[in-house]
Amino acid sequence: MAKTIVQEFTKGLWEEIPPFRLVLGLCPVLAVTKSVANGVGMGVAATFVLVCSNILVSMLRKSIPGQVRVPCFIIIIATFVVVVELVMQAFTYPLFLQLGIFIPLIVVNCIILGRAEAFAFKNGVVASTADGLGIGVGFTIALAALAGIREVFGAGTISIPFSDTVIQVFGPSFQPFTFMVEAPGAFVCLGLVLAIMNLVGK
Repeated sequence: MAKTIVQEFTKGLWEEIPPFRLVLGLCPVLAVTKSVANGVGMGVAATFVLVCSNILVSMLRKSIPGQVRVPCFIIIIATFVVVVELVMQAFTYPLFLQLGIFIPLIVVNCIILGRAEAFAFKNGVVASTADGLGIGVGFTIALAALAGIREVFGAGTISIPFSDTVIQVFGPSFQPFTFMVEAPGAFVCLGLVLAIMNLVGK
């Protein structure tokens, strides 16, 4: 049992890491990774919604009619997204403003809906919790890694999550490669990371 739980958790850290292996949830990956702080903030918010929705879907799976399971999943996910929105507005309002529309869009994030459909609806609470936590942590790591590359080369800084601290990585003579923090730079950076992941996987 313990081995199975560990496997369910660790698969999300490499084998099924959402943006790079499953190639899911790319909208926030491309949009909010201009800074590490934004990437980690989005990852933590998505992880909370993913874990909580997995748990509730797993608990209610025998009571949810199969014909209307997807609308039920969306209602459950939307409930936890509202909780995240209210908490962020209360405690991390600047980050909430930075992430903007992408917080409510967690409701239709294909990673969260996909885990509810493919895993939580078919498995117990403990396994579903491990699955959600592993996928969420993997998603957060992916966002932080991509954001780190873009921010370091695009702005020459590293922003510390959940604080106002920004660390200058290079000296005053550094000329930021601003292309990296623009929309085309997100696609290029993601493509390079996917290529590296495929090479490492082989």
